[in-house]
Amino acid sequence: MFDYTGKVVAVTGASSGLGKQVAEGYASVGADLVILARRADRLEASAKEWSEKYGVRVVPVACDVTDEAAIDAAFAKIDEEYGHLEVLFNAAGGEKGTGTSLTEFSRDDWEFTMNLDLTSIFTMNKKGAKYMEEKIEAGRQTYGRIINIASIYGLVGNTAIPTIAYHASKGAVVNFTRGAAAELATKGITVNAICPGYFYTELTTATLDTEYFQQFAKNTVPMQRYGKPGELNSAAIFLGAEESSYITGQMISVDGGYTAV
Repeated sequence: MFDYTGKVVAVTGASSGLGKQVAEGYASVGADLVILARRADRLEASAKEWSEKYGVRVVPVACDVTDEAAIDAAFAKIDEEYGHLEVLFNAAGGEKGTGTSLTEFSRDDWEFTMNLDLTSIFTMNKKGAKYMEEKIEAGRQTYGRIINIASIYGLVGNTAIPTIAYHASKGAVVNFTRGAAAELATKGITVNAICPGYFYTELTTATLDTEYFQQFAKNTVPMQRYGKPGELNSAAIFLGAEESSYITGQMISVDGGYTAV
């Protein structure tokens, strides 16, 4: 099971953080990759490293997921390089206004977060599903998998730090995923989401390293720790696998038990 040899996986947000970790996870099980992010230099370094380490093809593509023309260009590149795409993993994201209360939250920060965390998911799912449908109909591939990164904060509120736009956008990603899964269920395409708990990334390190948040995690996460690098990969590989053909519209929390209590 879970042999990705000959399969193509595209990962957004692959220049750092969870996107980079997941992309390498797919490479480790034999997938050929398209890695997308704005920072081309980082993508090129990873492409060189992983192609040598795992013996797979890795195509780096500079892409801003808030720019529809850039997304169209990315899919054109995927078609040029491979001609098919079995898995689309949407990990790009970001937020503004964290730590600001609801009553003080600015409209600009709200719109920034919604555009990057929600509208980009809509656009990538729309373009990805259309591409997969066309390639399935043409016999270039037999199935498609779309996986969206949501968050535990898309499932619950929190008492640690105000982050209202992030809660709203990730909650929307959760139900968007369900809606897309229902719509695409007869097309050979599954749509699922992963809801990570507390992992170190460029966006979270400053917060997670504070004494306050470390104590908060010990009190609220049953495993009493943050996620380790690579601990998201097994869920990504499982949901993207050809064998996972009867699983759609699901949210998998990878959170050390945070949402279980």
